[in-house]
Amino acid sequence: MTGHGPRAADLAARYAGRSHPARLIGEACRSAVRGEYSVGLTLGADGGHGQRVSLSAAGELAGPGESLQISLGEGPCVQALYRGGPVAVDDVEVADEARQWPVFARRAREHGIRALYALLARTGFTSDRSAAVVLTLYRDRAGPASTADLDVAQTHAAAADILLFSPPAGPSSGQGGENPDDAWLVPSHAVIHQAVGMLSYRNSISPGRALSLLRAHALARDTDPVLLAHAVVHENLDLPGPPGPSADGPPRG
Repeated sequence: MTGHGPRAADLAARYAGRSHPARLIGEACRSAVRGEYSVGLTLGADGGHGQRVSLSAAGELAGPGESLQISLGEGPCVQALYRGGPVAVDDVEVADEARQWPVFARRAREHGIRALYALLARTGFTSDRSAAVVLTLYRDRAGPASTADLDVAQTHAAAADILLFSPPAGPSSGQGGENPDDAWLVPSHAVIHQAVGMLSYRNSISPGRALSLLRAHALARDTDPVLLAHAVVHENLDLPGPPGPSADGPPRG
């Protein structure tokens, strides 16, 4: 796939300064591909990409698909972040790739997801950059995605990457008092972003470990991580931190 840079830059310029740009790019991608896909955009937000937040979920399958990958910590998006390249799963019931994340694959099938394609944005990507954007296509039937659709999706992933890591300056950014970082997030996942920050501070741990802590408590309580995050942020719920002294630095007074 070639030529994403200029096309992605043009696409990014179209949404620069707009409210919720990631959501708009996800919806634009869904309209631009020829196949019937749902589209998710995810940000891997620390050095090991252990902290992941959903930026956009366009279409019926994207919401469940994004939530499952974030809450379980596994799936094609997660694998693409660690691999540093694309992950294509033509059929979650038989693909070798899907056997690497059996819980996600089973839960994805329950939500009607049969095929997935996770594309890592490469625009401006460097080995020492601490974050990356992944666009995932979700489909309710098995079979390969067309080269044309993957090319369109890669361009939209690159556009999101340009906007996120080169945010427009000026009075149009963050209008109305909105936090420009949270404006990128799917509303339900902004609270996860906030809860991770609170848990990181309370327990003197890294954001990646704070997200793992939130996931562990959600699994232990058999509850949705979004609901648990809401309780942490809005109801002052205190989740027990990891045992023993923190490896991330001295306790905060």
